[in-house]
Amino acid sequence: MARLVGFIGNRPDLGARALHMEGRPFAVRKKTDVVPGWGVGFYQGGEILLKRRPLDDRPEVSLVEMTANLRADILIAHIRKATVGSLRTENTHPFRYRQWLFAHTGTVEAFTKLRTRMRESLPVFLQRDVQGETDSELLFHLFLSFLHDSGQLDRPSVDAASARTALLSSLALVDRLCAEEGAGPAAMNILLSNPEYLLAVHRGPLMAYRVFEGRQDLERLYGDAGLGRTRLPDLAGSRLTVVASDFEDDRPPPGWTAVNERAIVTFTRGDAPAVDPI
Repeated sequence: MARLVGFIGNRPDLGARALHMEGRPFAVRKKTDVVPGWGVGFYQGGEILLKRRPLDDRPEVSLVEMTANLRADILIAHIRKATVGSLRTENTHPFRYRQWLFAHTGTVEAFTKLRTRMRESLPVFLQRDVQGETDSELLFHLFLSFLHDSGQLDRPSVDAASARTALLSSLALVDRLCAEEGAGPAAMNILLSNPEYLLAVHRGPLMAYRVFEGRQDLERLYGDAGLGRTRLPDLAGSRLTVVASDFEDDRPPPGWTAVNERAIVTFTRGDAPAVDPI
């Protein structure tokens, strides 16, 4: 019952409208004896804001409700069925470090055996930054450690190619450690962002995306607000991409594009999604 959702666009008023229009795929029904948690991280006016709730006992948890009236051009949202770590804020996605946001579904195989090795592979200053107990937070910090090794961590702007390399290096390290313990590669999906782009890794349950662009698409997003065509702003250059994974029925909404198995996708505000195999 996990769910992972992100969006990136060139207008801060589009993302919440798109999630509202799609509706049902972004709602997760509570299952017996499972209390989910959720978190939303987003960029607004150059700042990162986080809303995290480690327990939510409502019958249905809706990302549409979480993001209603939210204005942001990049967002990562996560609904968590805890597999590692207790239900507390420090274990609730997304995780943040400086300008980076990270969320993950899936579980690192043999994590109970690998936890110490993963943590000890980090520089001391990153070890001190780990606040929770999850494999996800340690995976995020492995990514940060590879950025540090390449001299990129302290830079205010990191190009997407460098971020992809660091992220794939962290996954390769985890896969190697798992293999040493006799475990296979973990099935997982990841969203990672900074203020310039959104990266998605697909090597788990179905992941798909939808690009909204052009006047027809954007007018649909504004339609529920009752705005007349003559009052609509010029939407010709507007663009929004929504990506999601771990769909409840393992099917994306109509009109979405499924991401290839074992792929990393780069999403920006203005370019077509760039899909690379891993």
